[in-house]
Amino acid sequence: MASCLKTTPIFYPLTNSTKSQVSSHQNRRWKISVLKRNRGRAAVVQCSATASDGELRILQEGLGQNGYLTRGFGWGVRRMERVEDEMRRVADVQAEAFHEPAALFNDFFFEFFKAEVLSALIYRIRNSPPDRYACLVTESINNESNSQGIPELVGVVDVTVQREDDVLQHLQGAREYLYVSGIAVLIKFRRQKIATVLLEACNVLSEQWGYEYLALRAHEDDSAAQRLYTKAGYRVVSRDPHWITWVGKKRRVLMIKHSRTSR
Repeated sequence: MASCLKTTPIFYPLTNSTKSQVSSHQNRRWKISVLKRNRGRAAVVQCSATASDGELRILQEGLGQNGYLTRGFGWGVRRMERVEDEMRRVADVQAEAFHEPAALFNDFFFEFFKAEVLSALIYRIRNSPPDRYACLVTESINNESNSQGIPELVGVVDVTVQREDDVLQHLQGAREYLYVSGIAVLIKFRRQKIATVLLEACNVLSEQWGYEYLALRAHEDDSAAQRLYTKAGYRVVSRDPHWITWVGKKRRVLMIKHSRTSR
């Protein structure tokens, strides 16, 4: 199972077309080109275990070993490879994090939800340029692997370039920003600074792409997530209207962060 920090995940509806795509690709690899990890230059982030609160230090260099955007606390964050196996593992982490158990036929609904998450991931990849959407994944840099000998993905986050007016009104002079969503961490690895490293990787990506602001949303009653985001440099700028609860939804807060660089 996985735990998630309550940023709002972005899923797209599972259409008949995407259902058939998922079904038809069960036993063969997607014909999706793999992005080279070392493409371009980026800021490599390392952390000092002796610094207070595990402070992250930024080193402006090329991509580090294995193409990591961020390295810290024994974890490395890189862009997801656009291959079937890794995409499925990403979908597994996010599905376990965001699935709400059903009283009946829970296993059936979970498998359906997992297929929907995978379908949404395929949709985003096929319809987003590589400099406007990225799925970042965390893995151990200490050569830890799963039972198949593959490095285990322990955390995931989506980063998307957006231009939503409700957000832009809080971002002086900005035309676009990076929206952070779908943060998920495997439960057996929680409280090991994985979310902290993921958030830092988002900031590094904003510098690499040249965006001045990052934004995310969290549930209003999730104080733990808000503390984490505040510590990472985000601040609350607005809240959902009260009437949102009338339709059975939780209120969320919008949090923004000014990046270290501007476009």
